[in-house]
Amino acid sequence: MRVIAGDFKGRKLNSLSGDNTRPTSDKIKGSIFNMIGPYFEDEVVLDLFSGSGNLAIEAVSRGCEKAYCFDNHFKAISIIKENIGLTKKSEAFTVKKMDADKALDWLKGEGIRFDLVFLDPPYAKQVIEKQVEKMLSLGLLNEFAKVVCETDKQVELPERILNLEQIKVQDYGTTKVTIYKLLEGVGLDES
Repeated sequence: MRVIAGDFKGRKLNSLSGDNTRPTSDKIKGSIFNMIGPYFEDEVVLDLFSGSGNLAIEAVSRGCEKAYCFDNHFKAISIIKENIGLTKKSEAFTVKKMDADKALDWLKGEGIRFDLVFLDPPYAKQVIEKQVEKMLSLGLLNEFAKVVCETDKQVELPERILNLEQIKVQDYGTTKVTIYKLLEGVGLDES
């Protein structure tokens, strides 16, 4: 696993051993960023189930200004911090050990809003729709925000989640990537 493009291109990243995490492969990560970018300018990123920090680090490498990484496991937090250390740009990242719901509440309290969100929860514990609905109800998304969901290929996410509309679905072996964007002309707190 490595950073594919941008300021940190070529840096090898660490991942957790065992079956508890599924780091996004370089092939899938490259495809995701080709669909949503591939480069950015000062966007703010949320990686809600960060695992290794792989997606957040790639986003900052490609021009995003700030990334917030959350995970509920101590070992994952340790790996995320190690990987961020490899970037020599730790000020661009905030890392917290919290479950997803507590993280969203904390972000609301901090008044942080996002341009890009990565949701790659453990396959057995996927509640993506509920978390997206909570993000929307808390007003955590900026206008034109994109939400990238990584699921098992058997998972069928709806074409719309409140005022987010599906813009791309792509299968990669056992993995499915679904990308949403906020509907134009629809208020952020409307459904």
